[in-house]
Amino acid sequence: MKAKTASPARCGLLAGGNWIVDQVKIIDVWPQPEQLANILRQSQGTGGAPFNVLVDLARAGAPFPLWGAGLVGEDALGQWVLETCRKYRIQTQYLGRTRRAPTSYTDVMTEQKTGRRTFFHARGANALWRGEDLAFDRIKARIFHLGYLLLLDALDQPDSKYGTRAGRLLAAAQAAGLRTSVDVVSEDSDRFAHLVKPTLPYVDYCILNEWEAGRTAGFKIRLPDGSLDPVALRHAAGALLQMGVREVVVIHFPEGAFARTRRGEDVWQMSLRLPEHYIVGTAGAGDAFCAGVLWGLHEAWDLQRCLLTGVCLAAASLSDATCTDGVKSLTHALGLARRFGFRPPVEPE
Repeated sequence: MKAKTASPARCGLLAGGNWIVDQVKIIDVWPQPEQLANILRQSQGTGGAPFNVLVDLARAGAPFPLWGAGLVGEDALGQWVLETCRKYRIQTQYLGRTRRAPTSYTDVMTEQKTGRRTFFHARGANALWRGEDLAFDRIKARIFHLGYLLLLDALDQPDSKYGTRAGRLLAAAQAAGLRTSVDVVSEDSDRFAHLVKPTLPYVDYCILNEWEAGRTAGFKIRLPDGSLDPVALRHAAGALLQMGVREVVVIHFPEGAFARTRRGEDVWQMSLRLPEHYIVGTAGAGDAFCAGVLWGLHEAWDLQRCLLTGVCLAAASLSDATCTDGVKSLTHALGLARRFGFRPPVEPE
């Protein structure tokens, strides 16, 4: 498919993929087999790339239209998803319901002291969604964000022309004049090269964490002592561009974020220096970062401002155990940077 020039009349973000209800449980300790852990408190929240990103943008005050695309079950959790979208004025005409599978959910076990989380996930209706109802020529959005690759069974299936069905869907969006963006689930497997790499020629904005970027590009971005290897990070970003990403690769990590453009521009942004007691849960921080970057890309901000917005929204997200309730407004998030400052740089000399 030959991509059309993006129309200036296009406005807004269409986000499709995994719609998940997170059942977040704060536990006192991660138990050994056959041992007990105490659930100290629990809450229900949003989960999955489109759900988190759209709600984060709505809560932060994004000034453009928001659309959701995907599939939920005809059950109580599916109804909760739709009601949450209506609450935040997220348009749902492309968010279908099915009796063939329940709404996807995840039990998120979060250790109170460390904020580390472990996921028990039920794929549900997300496994069936193929995006075939998306007539991109009639959709007025400027950006189509798809996530998570590796967790969308039907879209991860092979396609003889586009590598995967996700690649075909992204190519259709580009052909209609939308910019495309992807995110990937962090899994310990060798599927990245087989399922993520083929989609990259149909991706304008590739937004991954350091694990996902390293697995896709074939680089170890962490040194044996666990510290970040900024040289390998830059090489990974360059490799992803060589694999076909059209405009920019953005890699985020707990220490900050890095972006490299097709034109060869490199931008670093460190994350906020948050006190230990501030972090309640890390679930959703990556999607909050992604929401901030997509906001900036939609508005044609410079990359430094995009990354700054991303790390500030991520910092806001960390203040709550759910994925999105920590995000209050963009003004509030940017204020956290003035309050706490930034980590020391890791950019190589």
